[in-house]
Amino acid sequence: MNAKREFLPLNITVLVVSDSRTEADDVSGKTLVAGLREAGHLLAEKKIVPDDVYRIRAVVSAWIADPGVHAIITTGGTGVTGRDGTPEAIQPLLDKVLDGFGEVFRMLSYEDIKTSTIQSRAIAGVANGTYIFCLPGSNGACRSAWELLIREQLDYRTRPCNLVQLMPRLKES
Repeated sequence: MNAKREFLPLNITVLVVSDSRTEADDVSGKTLVAGLREAGHLLAEKKIVPDDVYRIRAVVSAWIADPGVHAIITTGGTGVTGRDGTPEAIQPLLDKVLDGFGEVFRMLSYEDIKTSTIQSRAIAGVANGTYIFCLPGSNGACRSAWELLIREQLDYRTRPCNLVQLMPRLKES
């Protein structure tokens, strides 16, 4: 951290992808919202949609098109079952993929869930200047991803570098 730099709050959206969760029993989405608020960021919007590639893509596309949204975090739909389609919904929207995110996420997850981490298809990238992070649906995975990866990269004070400092250059040609 660089104490000379001032924290820059971002507008972040959260999308819960689930066929069964409701606002009343959604734990993972609430964990992400609490984490981003505790860090000083603003919740721009939170939605829950079923595991449907086109519905996921519609919501995320609208947020990507909104210049007021700086980052999108999704939870759920990153596994290998027939209904898991978050990566398929998001990947075509990405201008750039952050391959290191999925690699490091699975490395960190190995500490908690051992070889089960190979079932995670967590991804991240950039679309129209908006960062997108797609996380598994488990509360533990969301907490780990936020606390060990995303929080620091969305904090302008993090040194030697962070994703926030790159934001003004994301749409360069």
